[in-house]
Amino acid sequence: MKEAKTQATVNVGIDSLWKCLSKDLHSILPQVTPNFVQNAEVIEGDGSLGSVILFTFGPDVPKMKYQKEKIVELDESSHRIGLQVIEGGHLDLGFTFYKLSFQLTTVSEKQTLVDVMVAYDCETEETGSPSKSTASALACIKCLENHLLSTNAK
Repeated sequence: MKEAKTQATVNVGIDSLWKCLSKDLHSILPQVTPNFVQNAEVIEGDGSLGSVILFTFGPDVPKMKYQKEKIVELDESSHRIGLQVIEGGHLDLGFTFYKLSFQLTTVSEKQTLVDVMVAYDCETEETGSPSKSTASALACIKCLENHLLSTNAK
């Protein structure tokens, strides 16, 4: 198993960002990143641990049309969520295992540290995909931050 990691600090409190990631991701992500994720829908479960989300990708993701991800980690107390690809997407690109995890840590009342980790295994020699995924995940976090800042400003 290999890993790729990155982190960033965002200017929103941990509770609002956690709600976005853990409860509202499927409804907010297509709004804030329409060229990246055109649609996201919970197709199994209620959005809690074990649920499956179907992501349909937009024009910014030309090599992938869709990806089904299962919530395999969801810890309210430590603000950690993990999504494992179970169909399509990265699995169609030669990966045999692909899991994206977010760990949120309070910096201050209005700042949160976001650690992003991709754990993966692949059949072929390593591709640039895991580092692109961590960069894309951070870009999505920044879009969520902008969304939260703009809705809190209203």
